[in-house]
Amino acid sequence: MLTKIEAIIREDKLNEVKSALTEIGIIGFNIYEIRGQGRQGGISLVGRSGSYQVDLLPKIQINIILSEHNLDKTVEAITQAARTGRAGDGMIFIYPVSEAVRIRTGERGREAVMYPGDIDQKREEA
Repeated sequence: MLTKIEAIIREDKLNEVKSALTEIGIIGFNIYEIRGQGRQGGISLVGRSGSYQVDLLPKIQINIILSEHNLDKTVEAITQAARTGRAGDGMIFIYPVSEAVRIRTGERGREAVMYPGDIDQKREEA
């Protein structure tokens, strides 16, 4: 079974999360620059013209499709790398993926999302 992780993190944690993912063997993922608001509802800033509320904060969304047996290790890597302990650290959403097809080769399922040297290949070699 394939699974999709959608992680929303602070912008300043992107490099740490990428390094953590690479370290465990996650090679393929997509990154989007997004804006959003969570429980904290934004932040208040004070400038020369007074204070104002910024309710849509810049965030990074990382999408990863992976084998279900790699899910816990990947979620743990993201959580550890992205955590500051302050409001706004982000969220991780997990979805089932019914199918994946690599357009170039026609590979389907798990083989479609595998990369040379990735977490699945390392697991098979161990």
